[in-house]
Order: sequence, then structure tokens, then C-alpha cells
Amino acid sequence: MTTVAEMGYENLDYDEIVFPKLGLDFHVDSTAFTIFGLDIQWYGLIITVGLILALLFGLRNMRRVGLDSDRAIDAIIGGIIGGIIGARTYYVVFNWSEYAGDWKAILNTREGGLAIYGGVIGAFLIGGITCKIRKVKLLPMLDICGTGFLLGQAIGRWGNFTNQEAFGANTDNLFCMSGGRIQKWISMNYTQDILNPAYPVHPCFLYESVWCLTGFIILAVILKKYRKFDGQNFLLYLIWYGLGRFFIEGLRTDSLMIGTLRVSQALAAVCVIVCTILLIIFLSKVKRMGRDYKLYCDTEESKMLLAQADAANAKAKSKAKTDSPESDHKESEDKTNG
Repeated sequence: MTTVAEMGYENLDYDEIVFPKLGLDFHVDSTAFTIFGLDIQWYGLIITVGLILALLFGLRNMRRVGLDSDRAIDAIIGGIIGGIIGARTYYVVFNWSEYAGDWKAILNTREGGLAIYGGVIGAFLIGGITCKIRKVKLLPMLDICGTGFLLGQAIGRWGNFTNQEAFGANTDNLFCMSGGRIQKWISMNYTQDILNPAYPVHPCFLYESVWCLTGFIILAVILKKYRKFDGQNFLLYLIWYGLGRFFIEGLRTDSLMIGTLRVSQALAAVCVIVCTILLIIFLSKVKRMGRDYKLYCDTEESKMLLAQADAANAKAKSKAKTDSPESDHKESEDKTNG
């Protein structure tokens, strides 16, 4: 294996990130900018962009699964809040020795420390409760969210790039990377016989980003043309993400652990097995039911609620147009001309 220095990148700066075999060299300060004395981190900004794009995708496709976006937006917002809380809680619980007694550190997510599986659990719980309150069908909602999650995760993983985290063991493959912060972290946490800072490492964030983006494209096509039952895309999301995460997690050096068990890897394996079984069961059941099974978007309830929403929106637009200053001015001109 060739060292980073032998590849032409010696004495890396703290904020320098290199992909030696691709000839790429970046200088990335993890702080994007400062406003009113508060440092805004690229990590948070990138995750926010991912959330926004996932939200826009969801809103644009709500009618495809038979949901009214005005009702569903509350569930999405609830899911986002639950996802952030869940992601942070999951990470802190499995790293409690670093946060015990330091409540400010627990609340500080600007520099990382969000676990995807915790986010999914939190989003499912809070979003599900909000769906119940707002009378939004949960399974079609999960299909939208599962597909959108992959888009958000594909983008959000680049926050790990700016923090120089979520990397793996030493490698010399085509996509190998290194960085000043990576080398320092390895030196402080590992002996050279286990993980050597002189050699490049697996860019696990990149693998996962590409995997999630590929999955998003596949699930978006299924959502549009091939969805057989409500909840299918959510099961496919858990299978697709879990399968990729199982193998990628095995490469990482910063896994959340219980003893010698990689928590996320074990959870990924369970998700893939359980969800695959459920997918087979539900597909078989839908096939047996034939025309007796209807997607929620094809039910009378969905059509009625969407028609009511359309009527309410049309009425609101008509009222807004009538109450506008331009409308008052036109009415005044008509009276004058009359």
C-alpha cells in the first residue's frame, strides 16, 4: 500500500482533503460563515439542504399517493423535528461517556453527531403521531417519506465530507482519501498496526451517498409506475438502505458500538431480513386479492378528500383575488365609468 506522501500529498493542512488517485485536492473549512458571532457549519447547512429537497420531493408527489399536501405538511414537519431529536438521542446514548453531565454538548449538533437510524425511528414516531392527529393515512405517507429520505441522506452525507468524518479503514482503491483532520484523529485514537494515518482511507460517506442516490432514483420510478401496495416503498427503503449500510458500516472506524457489536450494522441486518419477509408476504397477499385490493390513491375516500381540498383552495384563491387592492381599484374604475 502506498502512503499519501508517496502519492504526492505531504504534510496535509488541517482543513485539506485529498483524493490522491483522482488528483483532487480540497481546502474546506468546516465553518461556512459567521453571523452575529455564531459559527454556521457546512455540516448543518448541507443537512438542511437535503431536508429541504426531500420535503419538496414529498410535497410534489403527495397527490400521487392520494394525500392532500396541506394536511401532510404538518406530518412532514413533525417527522423532521422527530428525526433530528431521534438522530441526536441515538448518537448521544451510544456515546454517553463523551456527553455525561455536559448538556450544552448534547444540544450542539452543528459539528456532527447525528445517527441516521435514530433519525428514522424519531421521524416514524413523531410523524406517525402527527398523521394520526391530522387524519393522514400513514402507509402512503411512509412511501413518500421513505423515498425522500434517500434523497436527503444522499445530500446530507456530504456534511461528513466537510467534517472529515465517516471514513473507513486504510485502502488504496481508486476513491481512497485522506485529510489533515483525518490523520490527526487516527493518530489520537489508533495504533499504526490497526489504522495508519500515513495511508489513505475508505471514503464511506461517498459510498453511502452514491448508494442512497441510486436508491432514490429506483424508488422514485417505483413510486411513479410500479407501486403495488401502500407501504411498499417504505419497506424497499429500509431494505435498500439497510443492505448498503451493512457493508459500508463494516468498513468504518467510528461505528457506534456495544462491546464488539457494531450497532448500526446489526440493526441494518435485522431491517433487511424483516422487511424482505414482509415485502414478500404483502406482495403475495396483494396478488391473491387481485382487483379487490386498491391503493389508497384509488379509493373513494382519497378522491373525496382531494376534491374537498381543491375546492377549498379554489375558494381561498378566489377570495384573495377579490380582496386584493387591484380588484378594489378595478371595481372603483367600473363604478366611475358607469
